[in-house]
Amino acid sequence: MPTQLVNLDPSRLPANPWIHLHPSDNVAVARVHIPAGAKLEFEGEQIQTSQPIAPGHKIALREVAAGETVYKYGEEIGRAGELLHPGTWVHTHNLEFDINERQYEFGTARSDLADIPLPENRTFMGYPRADGRAGTRNFVAIVGASNCSAYATERIAAAFRDESFAGTGVDGVVALPHADGCGQGEGADMDLLRKTLGGLADHPNIAAAVVVGLGCEVNQIGYYLRDETAQPGMAPRRGLTLQESGGTRRAVEDGVRAVREMIESAGRLERQPCPVSKIAISLECGGSDAFSGITANPGVGYCADLVVKQGGTACLGETTEIWGAEHLLTRRSASPAVGRRLLEMLDWYFDYVRRFKDPVTFNSNPSPGNMAGGITNIAEKSLGAVAKGGHATLSAVYDYAERIDESGFVFMNSPGYDPASVTGMVAGGCNICLFTTGRGSCFGFATAPVIKVASNSATARHMDEDMDINAGTVADGEEDIAGLGRRMYETLLEVASGRQTCSERLGHREMMTWRIGPTL
Repeated sequence: MPTQLVNLDPSRLPANPWIHLHPSDNVAVARVHIPAGAKLEFEGEQIQTSQPIAPGHKIALREVAAGETVYKYGEEIGRAGELLHPGTWVHTHNLEFDINERQYEFGTARSDLADIPLPENRTFMGYPRADGRAGTRNFVAIVGASNCSAYATERIAAAFRDESFAGTGVDGVVALPHADGCGQGEGADMDLLRKTLGGLADHPNIAAAVVVGLGCEVNQIGYYLRDETAQPGMAPRRGLTLQESGGTRRAVEDGVRAVREMIESAGRLERQPCPVSKIAISLECGGSDAFSGITANPGVGYCADLVVKQGGTACLGETTEIWGAEHLLTRRSASPAVGRRLLEMLDWYFDYVRRFKDPVTFNSNPSPGNMAGGITNIAEKSLGAVAKGGHATLSAVYDYAERIDESGFVFMNSPGYDPASVTGMVAGGCNICLFTTGRGSCFGFATAPVIKVASNSATARHMDEDMDINAGTVADGEEDIAGLGRRMYETLLEVASGRQTCSERLGHREMMTWRIGPTL
C-alpha cells in the first residue's frame, strides 16, 4: 500500500523530510517516512524521533504541554492528551478532539481574485443548450423511477453498450438506477428524490431522457412528465412502465425503441466553442489522506478560482466536512445572509446526525482510511477539505440537488458519502467533477465526467489506471500550487471538450440518491 512503512537509514533522510504549513503550527507533516532515532533540526534546535512516523502523519516540532492547543494550517485541530516532546508522533493516541468555539465573521475576506491571472485558453468544446447552459457530454439518460424498475433501466442502457454512436451527435446511453422510490411514502424523502431525479434528467449533459417505472410505486413516472415540471429548453422526455408494457422484456424493448427514436429526433449535434463561464464544477474528495489538504485540494482550489474568475461555477459539498473550518467560509460570504445560510445548513446537519450518530464527532468521520493516511479528527480533515474551494467569495448556499442558478463559488448541503454528494451536485447542474483522493478512490459518475486527482505520488503510481492527475508533485518539490492548478485547468478543459477520464474508460457509472427519512 502507498502508506506502508519502509525502514530507512536516518542519515539518508532528505533535507526537508517534513512540510511545515504555517509559522504558528507546532506540528509538521512528514513528507517521507521518518524512522525512529532520526536526528533533525527545527529553528536551531535538535529533534530526535522516538518512533517511526509515516508519510502524511504529524510530528511535534515544539514542546506542547498536556491540554495545550495543537495547531495545523494555522488553526486549532485539538489539544495534546499528554506532554508532546519535539519529535513525537502526533495522532489519535495523544491528540484529543477539543477545539474552541469558532468565532464567525461575515464578508470580511471576500475576494475578487485580482491576483488570479486570466488563462489564455478560455473556451471548451461543448454542447450549448437552449436554456443557456452547456453540456460537457451529450447522453440519453434512462432514469429509474424506483428500485422496482432498476433492472429494466439497466437492461435498456445495456442494449447500447457495444453500439457505435459515431455521427449521431450522442455520446452514449446511460442508466440511472437506484434503490429508492417506493417504501418511503410522500413527504420530505420523496420530495428530495424527485428533485434529484428531475435535476439529473433536466441536465446540460442530457440530450433526452426516458423515465422507467414499475407502475404501482409511490414515485409515479407521471410526476416527471407533467407540463408544470417543464423548464424552458428542457430535454425531451418519455415514460413507460413495466406493467403497461407487459413485463420486463417488453418494457426493455419499448425503452430501446424510444431511445432510438430520441437519438434520431435529437439530430446530429456537434460540439461548439463555449465560454468557460458555462463550466460548473463539482468539488469532491474521497479516501483522503493528510496530503489531500496540502497538495490536491489547494490545487483544485486554484483551478476553481481560474474558472470562477471567468464567470464559471465551482460547487463545494459535504457538509460534514466543513465542520471545524466553516468560520473560514463565512468570512468569504458575499453577505451576512449567505454566511448565516451556511451555518443553518450545518445546524440542520447536526440535528439530522444526532438521530443516528454522536453529534460531536460525527462518529465515523474521519474514516479508518483517513486516519491511516494521517488525518486525526474532523477539524483537521475539514481544514484540508475546504481548500478545494479556493479563495473566491462564497456567492450562494444551496440545499441538496437544488438548481444552481448563481455563478461563482457556491456551497451545497450534502453528505460526506461521495456517491450521494456528487449526485446532489450534478442534479443541481454541475457538468464536470474534480475529485481528489489520497488513499485511492475508484469513482465515476454516470452523466458527468470525473477527473481523479491523487494527492501523493505513491497513490498516483500504485493506481495509475484510475488517476488522471498526480498532485504529489507538490509534496515532492517538483511543482507549486499555482502550477498544479494551471495543469488541472488545462485537463479540465480537455475533458469538458470530450477527452475521456480514467473512470469513463474503466466504465465507472456510480450514482446514489440521498435518503434522509425512514423506510416504511
